[in-house]
Amino acid sequence: MSIAPVIIEATAKHTSTMIFMHGLGDTGHGWSSALASIRPPHMKVICPTAPTQPVTLNAGFRMPSWFDLKTLDIGGAEDEDGIKSAAENIKTMIATEISGGIPSNRIVVGGFSQGGALALYSALTYDQPVAGVVALSCWLPLHKQFPASLTNSSDIPIFQAHGDYDPVVPLKFGQLSASLLKTFMQNVTFKTYTGLSHSSSDEEMDDVKAAVASWPRFQTTNNRL
Repeated sequence: MSIAPVIIEATAKHTSTMIFMHGLGDTGHGWSSALASIRPPHMKVICPTAPTQPVTLNAGFRMPSWFDLKTLDIGGAEDEDGIKSAAENIKTMIATEISGGIPSNRIVVGGFSQGGALALYSALTYDQPVAGVVALSCWLPLHKQFPASLTNSSDIPIFQAHGDYDPVVPLKFGQLSASLLKTFMQNVTFKTYTGLSHSSSDEEMDDVKAAVASWPRFQTTNNRL
């Protein structure tokens, strides 16, 4: 990732971090304002920008993309090498936060669409428990490799959200991913938003804030969301 991430520093003592990945064709700036409005004072938000690369689904047009998208068919071919390489970059970002004094269980990994897919895969294949995962309008990539690929704790909270009017990543993709996740993860929440297309909403952002605040690893006296 050659472009520097958008970083929103904590306004109080920094005790937690959220790393949030944007969707296809967007940049880190696309989500920074929305996340800044819901994060607590002690949380730093990091919004990286994906590298610009050709995307098969878009006729090879170059755009910010975490990995190549070959098709939107749920059973279609996936860019396995690209997904795994992108996940390693996210894990490096997590490790950097840990080396800076933030425990892994105080780090939230999240994303929207392709970024949400990357967030799920990165967190599930990390070797230390994170605070939880925020997965918006997305799917679980390389789903056939789970639960065998799970290297993290099965009690990591996952908050999935999806609009029922999504023409890009159909609601069915999110539902099927959530159903699979629930077979090997203990704390999966899936919420559907009526009339919401491939985007977010104030209601969804409020629910993200409430969900993260409810996660056990954030239930401390001094650091409630």
